[in-house]
Amino acid sequence: MSAQQPALVPEQRNPASRRTAPADGPAAGARTRLRPRAAAATVWYLRLLALLNLVAVVSLPFREEVHEHNAGEFFTPYLATAGLVSAAVALFLALVMRRRKRAAWIFNMLLAGPLFGLYVLALTQAPFRRHGFNWFSTAFTGLFVLALLLGRREFRAVGDRSNPRLALAVGAGGLLVSGALGTLLVSATNKVSGAPLSDRITYTLLRGVSVGPLADRLDTVVAPRWVDVFINVLTAATFLLVLYACFRAPRGSQLLGEDDEKRLRGLLAKHGERDSLGYFSLRRDKAVMWSPSGKAAIAYRVVGGVTLASGDPIGDPEAWPGAIEEWLREARRHAWTPAVMGAGEEAGTIYGRHGLDALELGDEAIVERTDFTLEGRAMRGVRQAHNRIRRAGYTVRVRRHEDIPAAEMATLIDKADHWRDGETERGFSMALGRLGDPADGRCVMLECHDSQAEPRAVLSFVPWGGKGLSLDLMRRDRDSENGLMEFMVIELLSRAHEFGVQRLSLNFAMFRSVFDRGSRLGAGPVLRLWCNVLTFLSRWWQLESLYRANAKYRPVWEPRYLLFEKSSDLPRIGIATARAEGFLTPPALPALGRRGRLRSPGGRARPPHDGETSGSTSGPSSGSPSAG
Repeated sequence: MSAQQPALVPEQRNPASRRTAPADGPAAGARTRLRPRAAAATVWYLRLLALLNLVAVVSLPFREEVHEHNAGEFFTPYLATAGLVSAAVALFLALVMRRRKRAAWIFNMLLAGPLFGLYVLALTQAPFRRHGFNWFSTAFTGLFVLALLLGRREFRAVGDRSNPRLALAVGAGGLLVSGALGTLLVSATNKVSGAPLSDRITYTLLRGVSVGPLADRLDTVVAPRWVDVFINVLTAATFLLVLYACFRAPRGSQLLGEDDEKRLRGLLAKHGERDSLGYFSLRRDKAVMWSPSGKAAIAYRVVGGVTLASGDPIGDPEAWPGAIEEWLREARRHAWTPAVMGAGEEAGTIYGRHGLDALELGDEAIVERTDFTLEGRAMRGVRQAHNRIRRAGYTVRVRRHEDIPAAEMATLIDKADHWRDGETERGFSMALGRLGDPADGRCVMLECHDSQAEPRAVLSFVPWGGKGLSLDLMRRDRDSENGLMEFMVIELLSRAHEFGVQRLSLNFAMFRSVFDRGSRLGAGPVLRLWCNVLTFLSRWWQLESLYRANAKYRPVWEPRYLLFEKSSDLPRIGIATARAEGFLTPPALPALGRRGRLRSPGGRARPPHDGETSGSTSGPSSGSPSAG
């Protein structure tokens, strides 16, 4: 997992919010500057020890040298044992210390502090004092402890309250499983017959600590080398799981409450025109961070240690910085990695002032009603598809959700659920995740019926201020005519004036500019290669098809950005985004044949579990806004 360094924390990268020296003089200011350096030094110490332990694992001469200096009258620095377990522990501690976990600081202090005291006490004895390497080990360990003490205020990130209980359960279960499996292997491969069970168990436990001569003192057990290594690796994996359970970040279980939803709706009523994705902040699997003035808010969700916001902040742009600072402060407090999906250019600029970098993800297709026309050669394909579907007897009914009777809405929900492609609902940044909720009465529903008056497709749009709509849900019967979605969108545009709608936000086309420029004359080799790669990936994900489907309407393309603090966080953010959007689903117990519903009984949508969201795609011609 990626981690955060103090030098990249927004408070320090942003000159406007950089900490100033305390008023009690230059000495206090020097201490303030020393703390982050000391904290960083502890991370580098652990990285160095992890590297040395790994080298010792693969290099026999170096491993023997370390073991020689770690026995008898010699001792080595903190965590230098030439074992895979020590390497794994040091590496993991470096990661969580880099994220400024308070629990990791306490863990290191409890181990390294007494060890340093023991080394100092040993140096008072003549046998230990005469070896120069012991002085080096004491000094090196002492510097690590000193750095821990100097940088203690930098380690503020809190963990989940359930971590100790989880770590205890994981440790007990892991040791039981690894110990039993290791003992069975030792028993099956032992070259000395008649070894008592206690010796085999002791040998397994000692091999879990080190593959060196630590367990060679047992003459009754001689196991193959691969068994020793396997036991050590198994124990290292157990230790890593225990450490992860100890230091894992809180999951952010707080969801959107009724009071927060009411306040968000008030902000959307005043400032909803600014962002086409604003209404999606009302998803009830998100939490809300408010600015101190209450005039702006950021909706986010924590997935895999990433606090993932979507779209622009809601509310008055003048209050956006306050909401952003509160959100980043919360992220630092819990050691979450901050990221924003689908931010606009204005919001991206303001986020940038707080230390976040931007990466263009793609473009949102926006169709202005006054500029749209079916005339001209460029619209010939869309015009022909529209006429063909109309001649086939298809009709479209457009209504606000609040105008649809409850029984008809229930039928539409069942149809939409049945037409969904796959078991997993998809969508997060550009999908509402529910259908038919009484609070969403201003949403617009399009129902398409065939010549026999049978429903064949539905489209649902959420409000975009007072004069716009944003596509939320797109589902169709797989047996229906091709071009049905285009027919419905054109019918909505032709009737948009009835609802006071001036613009439509359609699908999000990921990497749209690559497909657009990569096929043009004069495109460079790198751009063409990137275009070919994305075209190949489009066989499994709707990348190029979404771009082509949206380009038919001659829309205005509005760029959308991914915002992040460090490039090293991108893989982690990518996984968290894929989970939030529903493209990666963590293992779960089978649902016993029950499909996920867009709406829970009783009207109020239930929050989906981690990785389960709404707004899925339903085929190449019916991608959702989040299909990218």
